[in-house]
Amino acid sequence: MRHKSQTDFLLVFLFLLLVGFGWMNIFSTTYSGAFNINANYGRQLMWIGISCVSALFLSLLNSQFFRNITLPLYIITVILVFLTAFIGKKTNGATSWLGIGSFGIQPAEFAKYATCLFLANFLSNPTHSLYNRKNIWLSILILIIPVCCILLQNDTGSAIPFVFLVFVLIREGLTLWVLGTGFLLILLLILSILVKQWIILLCITLIFGFLFFRMRKHKKYYLGLFLIYAFTVLYVFSIHTVYDKVLKDYQKERIELVLGRTHDTKGIGYNVNQSKIAIGSGGLFGQGFMKGTQTTMNFVPEQSTDFIFCTVGEEWGFAGSTLLILAYTLLIFRIIKRSEEQRDSFIRIYGYGIACIFFSHLMINIGMTLGLLPVIGIPLPFISYGGSSLIAYTFMLFTFIAMDAKTNSWG
Repeated sequence: MRHKSQTDFLLVFLFLLLVGFGWMNIFSTTYSGAFNINANYGRQLMWIGISCVSALFLSLLNSQFFRNITLPLYIITVILVFLTAFIGKKTNGATSWLGIGSFGIQPAEFAKYATCLFLANFLSNPTHSLYNRKNIWLSILILIIPVCCILLQNDTGSAIPFVFLVFVLIREGLTLWVLGTGFLLILLLILSILVKQWIILLCITLIFGFLFFRMRKHKKYYLGLFLIYAFTVLYVFSIHTVYDKVLKDYQKERIELVLGRTHDTKGIGYNVNQSKIAIGSGGLFGQGFMKGTQTTMNFVPEQSTDFIFCTVGEEWGFAGSTLLILAYTLLIFRIIKRSEEQRDSFIRIYGYGIACIFFSHLMINIGMTLGLLPVIGIPLPFISYGGSSLIAYTFMLFTFIAMDAKTNSWG
């Protein structure tokens, strides 16, 4: 039966739970004996207040309002991201911050929000079916534009979550061969780093030679097969060119560290090594709030931002880390469930978009902290210290909550 949907208080509760738990961990790593509003925990408290006010404001709006702002918001954020690459403040090798007085803003975080809205508005138009090849390329272009602007900032970490929005396209009708192709390209990328180039090219040639032989009775497919072969060869050459001449030494070292080609616990691998020590020392139930030696004694760099999960692991242990991951999982699945119940495709697509963004941050941040993925500097939503990220993720979540609460859904 259909019914008038109300505010999803489970999502609101999960938001408050994650934000509150995040602040506790930030406080634990930065408290020095006397309350200081200028310390990270003090500033984060201010950002939490702004986020809560923003959430209340967003709850007053409806889906039509968000539809109307999609294009101007997308254009403004893309322009800001582009300008940041040239006039922004350089931090940790990336020019990703715009200075506003004594504060800074990271436009790339808000670009994720704007892109989810604009992509949802585009795909919800009945004339923009993904069964049309032109619409596929236009959808991909919507994703590529902010990614290219972010890459100009040398901020790979902020660009990667946009790639996960491909899952939104798949949900809306894009064939799974795109996902399969992406998987094969990633596999080929990893193999090209681990194995000598001539071996990769020889294997590719043998595979395509076999395919040409099997299709000798269907020569009309030869041209397409040859083009795929040529693209694959060029892709392998481009990997080596980018890896050897474009990537900086520290980026290559991080990749090789994850792939096991190098072992460095004092240089480029110091952060990850200290993070794993902190998480391991937490045991099953952790050392207790503000009792983690690795984090409270600053052995782990960026412990309140990108590496905050190691604080969770050390102080709250395996049990606390598992509960945190379960809370995120419940948040993501709840968004997907509510999205599937929508009759308005705009809300459904937007919901899938933010679910993909949250999932990408969760997977990459924790994988990075555990040494399973390269260190690329990506925050844990609602947990890591940072005003731009917290406010942007609050916008993402409460825009969905507001639209969901003001539309008819299936019950």
